[in-house]
Amino acid sequence: MARYIGPMCKLCRREGIKLFLKGTRCASEKCGLERHPYPPGEHGRRRTKETEYKVQLREKQRAKRIYGVLEKQFRRYYELASRQKGITGENLLQLLESRLDNVVFRSGFSTSRTQARQAVRHGHVLVNGRRVDVPSYRVKEGSVIGIAPQSQNIPFFTWIVQGRVGGEAPSWISADRAKLTAKVERLPARDEIDLTIQEKFIVELYSK
Repeated sequence: MARYIGPMCKLCRREGIKLFLKGTRCASEKCGLERHPYPPGEHGRRRTKETEYKVQLREKQRAKRIYGVLEKQFRRYYELASRQKGITGENLLQLLESRLDNVVFRSGFSTSRTQARQAVRHGHVLVNGRRVDVPSYRVKEGSVIGIAPQSQNIPFFTWIVQGRVGGEAPSWISADRAKLTAKVERLPARDEIDLTIQEKFIVELYSK
C-alpha cells in the first residue's frame, strides 16, 4: 500500500501549521515548525504571491497530509463524496474521518494517525471482533473498535490504560480506555471535526 515515507516535519513546515503527524513531538520544543517557521528548501523564506489556485491547492495538500492519503486515493474519496447527498466538502471530511486508522487515533489508542496506521497494519486492531489490517477500511456507525487481546500487553497499550498516553475521544465515539475498546456512535458532523481545513476550496479545485 502506497504511503508517504519522507520527513514528517517538512510537511508541517510546507503547510505552515502543525499537522500533528508525529504525536507528542509536535507539542514539544523539538517540533520542526517551531524551530524553522518557514517552508523547507532554499527558497523557503521568500515571499510568494497568494493566488486563488495556490489557496485551493494548499487546502487539498493539507487535508491529504493530515489523513496520510496520497493523490489517487484522495481523488476517489472526493468522487465518492460528490455522489452522496448533502454538501460535498462535508461528505469528504466525513469519509476521511471514518477511516479505521483515523478512528483508532480519535479513540485515543495512538498519539498520531501514522502510529494508528502502523497498529492497524500490524494486526493489533479489531473491528466488531474481527482483525482488520487495512488502514483505509471504512468504519460504520455502530462499529466497535478494540485492541486485540494478545496485543494489550504491549507497553504502549498498557500506558493508554494507565492514562499516560492517548487523548480523549470526541463526542461521536464512546471509548473505554480500561478495556481498550471504542464504539462509533455516529459519523461526525462538520462542527465535530476539529481541523483547520476549508473544504470548500478543495471542492472548487476539483470542480474546475
